[in-house]
Amino acid sequence: MAADYIYLDYNATTPVDEKVLQEMLPYFSVKFGNAASSTHLYGAAAKTAVEAARAEIAKTVKSEEQEIIFTSGATEAINLAIKGIYDLYHSKGNHIVTVSTEHKAVLDTCKFLEKKGAQVTYLAVDENGKIDLSELEHAISDKTILVSVIYANNETGVIQDIKEIAKIVHAKNSIFFCDATQAIGKIHVDVNTDRIDVMCMSAHKLYGPKGVGALYIRRKDPRVSLQPLIHGGGHERGLRSGTLNVPGIVGFGKACEIISFNNDVQNLRDHFENALNEKFSGAIHINGKNAIRLPNTSNITFPFKAVDFIRHTKNQLAVATGSACTSAENSPSHVLTAMGLSKEEAERSVRFSFGKYSTQEEVERVIQMIASLMEKP
Repeated sequence: MAADYIYLDYNATTPVDEKVLQEMLPYFSVKFGNAASSTHLYGAAAKTAVEAARAEIAKTVKSEEQEIIFTSGATEAINLAIKGIYDLYHSKGNHIVTVSTEHKAVLDTCKFLEKKGAQVTYLAVDENGKIDLSELEHAISDKTILVSVIYANNETGVIQDIKEIAKIVHAKNSIFFCDATQAIGKIHVDVNTDRIDVMCMSAHKLYGPKGVGALYIRRKDPRVSLQPLIHGGGHERGLRSGTLNVPGIVGFGKACEIISFNNDVQNLRDHFENALNEKFSGAIHINGKNAIRLPNTSNITFPFKAVDFIRHTKNQLAVATGSACTSAENSPSHVLTAMGLSKEEAERSVRFSFGKYSTQEEVERVIQMIASLMEKP
């Protein structure tokens, strides 16, 4: 990749931090044991490393170590959570409540369960991407077994009122699942303060490796159970069988250990948005600007088509028109259209997501790239 190429797609994935990489390397070769083969030194060393990583991840979200189950990523964790809860609890009720702006991993899983008899309510959002808490309360019935609400939206960065949502869900005796994939590492997440029952996360969103994620499952107050999707060996307390990805898990743990919360990224994002507003006041719209957002995310509607901007900057800049998981689709962002944007407006929207390697100089260059298109006759 060219040295001057600018990467502003950190919500899609992040580069592996050098400290994370160095922590992982021995577990590919020197410490290559299977964590399930703990009867000898190689396996015992792998198991010790896995449990140390589990402890670090639990510390990050303020959970107990036994409440963390390793998966191949957030998508698998989402499937395990939603399908696993439905399969175990559907005799008590078949109703699920979720939000129209959830990640496709949640929406597609719910659509699948509808074919198996689930009744799913998809809550609307306002122009800032927030749900109406009174609508949530009215949507939950005595048949509702699960409520799934994303912590922070991957396209707009909009953060939902998680604590208030949890209060409503628990008052109705339902289980609260939260997709916190974009939130972990960017903002503080505490499963106990937030009263989250089940929550997914992924290493590659916080400078860890791809191919490893985790599912938090509350053990008490209330205790949550679910049916496994994968059988064979009883790994991860019988909830996710299969040989553990030891190097990936080690990297996940290290990535959590070195998380650093500071204002640098938000300062860059805010400068970016302020500069564009000053230059092109009235010609652009920041989606979700009146909501609390992730500090690194800016989703902007321009007068030009997003595909034209990406084509114009393809050899200089990496950005996105929406979720990385749906970027191959030709349809406009379901998140933006749910927020009230027209199809045309959604097609003129670009997501910029900054990271810890982003610089002021890069931001200035991107502003100039945008200006060169804005100022074309």
